[in-house]
Order: sequence, then C-alpha cells, then structure tokens
Amino acid sequence: MKSLLTLQQRLVPDVIETMKGRFRILRQMYDMQPVGRRTLAQVMDTTERILRGEVDFLKDQGLVAVDSSGMRLTPLGESLLDALGEVMGILDGRADLERELRRVLGLRAVRVVSGDLDENPEVKGDLGFTAARFLREVLRRGDVVAVTGGTTVAAVAARMPPVHPGNILVVPARGGVGERMEYQANTIAADLAERLRAEYLLFHVPDRLSEEAYRSLAGEPQIAEKLQLIRQASIVVHGIGQAIAMARRRRLPPEEIAVLEERGAVGEAFGYYFDRDGRIVYQQHTLGLGLGDLSGMRAVIAVAGGRGKAGAIAAVAKAVAPHMLVTDEGAAREILARYKGWEDQGEGAKTAEIHEIS
Repeated sequence: MKSLLTLQQRLVPDVIETMKGRFRILRQMYDMQPVGRRTLAQVMDTTERILRGEVDFLKDQGLVAVDSSGMRLTPLGESLLDALGEVMGILDGRADLERELRRVLGLRAVRVVSGDLDENPEVKGDLGFTAARFLREVLRRGDVVAVTGGTTVAAVAARMPPVHPGNILVVPARGGVGERMEYQANTIAADLAERLRAEYLLFHVPDRLSEEAYRSLAGEPQIAEKLQLIRQASIVVHGIGQAIAMARRRRLPPEEIAVLEERGAVGEAFGYYFDRDGRIVYQQHTLGLGLGDLSGMRAVIAVAGGRGKAGAIAAVAKAVAPHMLVTDEGAAREILARYKGWEDQGEGAKTAEIHEIS
C-alpha cells in the first residue's frame, strides 16, 4: 500500500490533498457531532461555502447525515474514518515511527498520532480517539474493563464510539487521586460505561494509604468484594505519569520524593515508580490493580503523549509491556532520537541518554 500511495502522491498530488482535507473534516465532525456547518467552518478556519461543497459530497457518499440537530458521521463514515487514519499514517511517515518504536521498546503494537501534546492540547483528543478505536476492536461480550485516572484516559472515554457488546462492566483500576473529579478513575469509569451502555463499579478509597490503613481496608468485606471484581478485568486502559510530577500530585512527603529522585524514578503507572530501565524503585500502598494482575489480561492499552513524557513512556513500556501503546509524534521522535544515540555511542551512552529524557 505504501508504494501505491507514494506513486499517487507523485502522479496525482491533488487527489491526495483532497483526501487529506476530507479526512480532516470527518475527524473534526466526529469530535464535535452533532455540529452545525457554521461552527465547524469556524473551527476548521474555512468558509461555509467551501465546507458546504465538501459536506454535500460526503453526504452523497453516505458518509455524513444532516438533520435539525446538525451534522454527524454515519456508521459508514465512522468505518471510513478508521481506515483513512491508517492511510494518513503511511502518508506522513507515522507508520515508520510505529514500526521503529515497536522494535526499540519490544512492544506488540504501537499507534502514533500527529503532533506533540506539549505544544498542542488538541493532540489529547487524537490520542483518545485512537485508543478508543483499539478498545472497540478488542472489546467482547462479558468483559470487565478497568480504567485509571488522568486527562488522557478521560479523553479515551469521551471519544469511545457507541458500541454495545453486552454484559460489560467498567471499573476503576484503583482508588481516587486527589485531583479534579472529572479526571478521577471513578468518573471516567462511569463516563465510559455510559458510552457502552454498560454497568460500572465505583471504588471510593484513598489512592494513597499507610500500610496499616491498607491492611485494614483490604480486610473489609465490601472492599474485598469490589477488589475481586476489579482484579477480574480482562482489559485495562491506563495512562503514564512522570514520576516526580505524579508524586507531587499524590502529595507524597518531601522525604519520599527525595528517595524517588535518588533512585532515578522517571515514570509511574498503577502506583509503581520506575527507573530509566523499567525497574521498580518505589511502590505506594494502594488498593486496586497491580502489575501482577496485568499478565493474565487480554488487552493492556497504554496511552500518553508529549515530548516531555518520553522518558516516562519508555520506562513504563519496558516495565508493563502493554499490548498497545498509543502516543504522539513528539514523544515517539524523542524516544527514537535518544535510542539512536544509544546505538551510535554504545551502552555507556545509553544509560546517560535515557536519564536525560526523563
């Protein structure tokens, strides 16, 4: 396919540019649907006249439906949007990035979206869209789906297409974090369940516990029952945090943060803190999923972006080995640039370079 697209780009570049433009319209319409033509034209920085012509074409092809509430994608339009996403990845070189990331991180599957979250907040929507598509592909009737907290995982729930496999339970992977309610795992679980017409479980326990509180709560019958359900998860969608930033969000005391810094912690997931090589250097007492629970899952989906998170993403990917990593160009190019430095300079340089991108 890549060679065919390259030929088309050279022989009939106008066709490729038209395809890219219509892909952008479908992508933006999906995020905003139902949406009016004027609003969509303003967001896309084009005129209503130009947009009207494109929408009329898409409508004639059965890709877009228009009613009193606005414009939206038809099921055929959503299917085409998925297929076009792969084509766009080939055209702009992201397919090569994905292949290289799979190689250097030893992962089964990687998806790279355009842009850098650190420079453009709208990239978060693309991360969510792509991860949600993969979740839809692996979801089966009777699954228990666990989600962590955070803004990127919230974007996955917000962009989950309405699918109804039946008998789905959505659970928070762990207790709550001291952050805004809409970004807590409980809230995200409820949002995703609504999209899936599924049941959901709330797990109201503190994210950070003393050893004594951990043992006490784990022994409570109601807590133990919910923990059992959470650990039955067949799919988990999780974010990736920068170690020190996450430690501060969780209000770890200064002496514990100093320990993290001393041990070279760069990434965090599921309450575990990892060094540049993916080794656990610190673990919080927390109720919920742990690393040991992931090995039996059918799908572990990690989603995170931004050049500044490159070190964290690389560390967690090595430790967790997700079935699917969804990231952006900013993080992908940074990881690969550093890795090339490791290969050029040898193992000694590798250690230094990994530390730099944390």
